[in-house]
Amino acid sequence: MTNTILLNADYTFLNVIDWKDAIKLIYKGKVEAVKYHSKEVVRSAGSTFKVPSVLKLLKFIRKIYKSRVPFSKKNVFIRDDFKCAYCGVENVKLTIDHVLPKSKGGKSTFENCVACCKPCNDKKGNKLCNDIKMYPKTKTEQPTISQFLMMKMKSLGIQHIIDDLFK
Repeated sequence: MTNTILLNADYTFLNVIDWKDAIKLIYKGKVEAVKYHSKEVVRSAGSTFKVPSVLKLLKFIRKIYKSRVPFSKKNVFIRDDFKCAYCGVENVKLTIDHVLPKSKGGKSTFENCVACCKPCNDKKGNKLCNDIKMYPKTKTEQPTISQFLMMKMKSLGIQHIIDDLFK
């Protein structure tokens, strides 16, 4: 079937969950449905249930992330929009490149890592950007929590659903 968007009690984006988990949350009384899929229904023992497309938690979750977005390979890919930071190619298997190589003291942080395709990563190797005149086209910075949530919604292709809620 399809997935369901889960919002915090203040309508901020939290995650995308499976429709089965969405129905479980409704019947546990933890969420309320904000919007339903127009044609998706579940039939069970003589009952028919609409499948929710957007849910809102009844109780506010205070902290999604403690103080900042945690560094991970997946979060770097989301920040860089799943594109190579050097050549901009999309829809290929990406790796992480350290702008300042680990062999030269570079750390694994948002400020030093970018998404990179295999050919660009092989070309750069453990060299400095100045040495081979190869510079990242994306910003290498730690995203704020709100920036990251917007990037994540865009990468999941659900921003238009959220926008429709607030029209």
